[in-house]
Amino acid sequence: MTLKIDLIAHITRQMPEFSKGQRLIAAYILEHYDTAAFMTAYSLGEAVGVSESTVVRFATELGFSGYPRLQKAMQELVRSKLTSVQRVEVTRARMQDDEVLENVMSYDMSNIRQTLAELDPQVFNAAVEALVKARRVYVFGAGSCRALANFVAYYLKLLLPDIRLISTSSETEILEEMFPISEEDAIIGLSFPRYSSKAVKAVHFAHSRGAKVIAITDSLRSPISDFATCLLLAHSDMATIVDSLVAPLSIINALVVAISLKRMDANREVLTELETLWETYHVYQPAEKHTAEPAHE
Repeated sequence: MTLKIDLIAHITRQMPEFSKGQRLIAAYILEHYDTAAFMTAYSLGEAVGVSESTVVRFATELGFSGYPRLQKAMQELVRSKLTSVQRVEVTRARMQDDEVLENVMSYDMSNIRQTLAELDPQVFNAAVEALVKARRVYVFGAGSCRALANFVAYYLKLLLPDIRLISTSSETEILEEMFPISEEDAIIGLSFPRYSSKAVKAVHFAHSRGAKVIAITDSLRSPISDFATCLLLAHSDMATIVDSLVAPLSIINALVVAISLKRMDANREVLTELETLWETYHVYQPAEKHTAEPAHE
């Protein structure tokens, strides 16, 4: 079963074919999917009064390879549809105050591990090649992804000849800034739940003009995935008030490093001049920690 299928609609269509126990599970998920998404097969069965094995069979009846795949689909549904208030409520149900630090960092580490295990190196290398060869690279991210867009644009401006960070929030101005984009160019589009409609429109426009689309997002269900030339999927599984963006940031770090190595010779002179400029104008505080001179009597 592909993740592009709307889970709620799929369960509703299948309802007449379910057994009595499976209908209880289906009804619970339809009404409480935000809670069910983070329940084990055992706890979900206990909540509706059926056995764990019935829950597992329910998942396979829906076309999933097992309950973990159904749970993942529910979690993606949750992260794309929950409001900020609902996210806080889900967080409260899952962790206590004294568990926050450990839980959040554990989720972040898990996201990076899963991203590394599943990211196709060939797709990553193709993305690097597309960015290096592009005449101009546009960068766009809305909402929390704006911070990622600023970060990647800052470093790429040191390495590539023409970087355009689209920072406006006006849809009209976004398209106006992107108007010159063509098949010679590339765009890095960033979008994570809840997906920004502006990001979808920006990436769609770039795709329609033949530009290479480097899409950094979380799932095949993401609305920008259909327009991707290179789809870089990063796990962000954490239904809290904040998005877990450590995995996409790690992908961005890898892109920057890979590009810097490919253009090492071309960029050596520019980077040397920049270092001289920064030193001349005291852009950065010296690393040495100065201590006060002892007072003379």
